[in-house]
Amino acid sequence: MKKLIALLLASLSLAGAVQANTGGMEWDKFPKEKMSDMAALQTGAKLFVNYCLNCHSAAYMRYNRMRDIGLTEVEIKNNLLFAADKVGETMKVSLDPREAKAWFGANPPDLSVIARSRADGAKGSGADYLYTYMRSFYRDDTKATGWNNLAFPSVAMPHVMWELQGQRAARFEEAADPHDHEKKVHVFAGYEQLTPGKLTEHQYDEAVADLVAYLQWMGEPAQGQRFQLGVVVLIFLGLLTVFAWRLNASFWKDVK
Repeated sequence: MKKLIALLLASLSLAGAVQANTGGMEWDKFPKEKMSDMAALQTGAKLFVNYCLNCHSAAYMRYNRMRDIGLTEVEIKNNLLFAADKVGETMKVSLDPREAKAWFGANPPDLSVIARSRADGAKGSGADYLYTYMRSFYRDDTKATGWNNLAFPSVAMPHVMWELQGQRAARFEEAADPHDHEKKVHVFAGYEQLTPGKLTEHQYDEAVADLVAYLQWMGEPAQGQRFQLGVVVLIFLGLLTVFAWRLNASFWKDVK
């Protein structure tokens, strides 16, 4: 329990530091229509297994739950089951926590509910954050991994999808501090493409949106059914209200 409390406090401190370092960076809007696109969710599952599951676990998610996004157990076993033996197992990794801490400075977090945990009422949803984060990496030789991130400065995670996006450098310009005009601050001025990726910029954005859609879905696989059930309940209550109103009018029409 003490370790859990310490971890939570450290996370809150880190979140505050990140917000200060980004200078109130705006998050890009995640295309929500991806959540109802089964092909996008399936592509996102493939990207998650190939690029995220090497270091990050999803210990509260079972492989066979991906049947809800249109995949069969045979497809899951043949194409996505790399770190387990049975489709009923959870998405765990074989990465040793001690080795991970030595390599990255901390054990990579579990991603089961990462999209829900990153939500910020002022900036947007957790999906907005992840969509921005995965498109904000740039080369930085001063960092141990050789990478940095605008949405999460000095992040320990390298850019695992750099082959798809290519390598980019970030350009910064000096500008007056809006709070103190005598001081100068570095302001982000855009990216410079150093090497091309396997995907175009639009294709990479689409791939990231698919991945984030899967992460959002994974945080609550029953979300679609919950929304559908909510609509049915509201329609039922509406019809019941009309029925009760007419029944009440019929009952009291002869009462004076």
